[in-house]
Amino acid sequence: MNGKVCIVTGASAGLGKAIAAGLARLGAIVVLACRDQARGEAARAEIQAATGSPTVELLLVDLASLRSVRDAAAEFKQRYRRLNLLVNNAAVFKSRRIVTPDGLETMFATNHLGPFLLTNLLLDELRAGAASRVVNVTAPSTTRLVFDDLQGEQIFRTIDAFGASKMCNLLFTYELARRLDRSGVAANAVHPGLVRSGLMREAPAAARWLFGRFSAAPERAAMGPLYVATSRELAGVSGAFFKGRRKIRSSAYARDPQVQRRLWDVSAQLSGIAG
Repeated sequence: MNGKVCIVTGASAGLGKAIAAGLARLGAIVVLACRDQARGEAARAEIQAATGSPTVELLLVDLASLRSVRDAAAEFKQRYRRLNLLVNNAAVFKSRRIVTPDGLETMFATNHLGPFLLTNLLLDELRAGAASRVVNVTAPSTTRLVFDDLQGEQIFRTIDAFGASKMCNLLFTYELARRLDRSGVAANAVHPGLVRSGLMREAPAAARWLFGRFSAAPERAAMGPLYVATSRELAGVSGAFFKGRRKIRSSAYARDPQVQRRLWDVSAQLSGIAG
């Protein structure tokens, strides 16, 4: 990864910070895509101190805001002409329905639509960095999307909304891989397992107990995403789903090309990009 340009979203803490630190240790130029400047600066200083890397940068972005995503992509393009790795790691869990300034449900916006837009805005840089990779951090969700109520305006259940956002990650990965076939850009998804972090702080007590009891330290959980992001063994592998170093099979629904295309078309319309 020496000299390769990498973006990691949600890199101010937890799994994202551990992934960024791992890339820095491998000699990469690491761009921490963070929502909060103070936390982002603290993470950058910590990673630089731990790895000795002088090439850790901060890029401010709020994935829940389409304007912020566009501004961040534009700023990155001013700094670099190529991108070798994009790790879409950032995610949120909300205990109630919150609407963003764009009129979108927050988990859908942050966990799916923001990363969808960011990835699409940086496709030219990813092609310029080929062989490059997009790694989407997700989970083996089985939640089916309700396309007529993607924003939960009619019925909102927080666990279902979070599960739907993780299903979106899988559907997006598979459709992206198909669209990028033979472009030199690979797209894969990875499940890091349960990770010790603040992600589920608003979850029901049972879910918080489960995470606390069975979650791994971020540094350990980061090994899977780092493998998918950097391993030479995976050169040319695209459209796959991993848990750690092992390929796993997602649900039949996630693998349905019609559902994948439908989500892509809806996402392109909502984010204002050409489908």
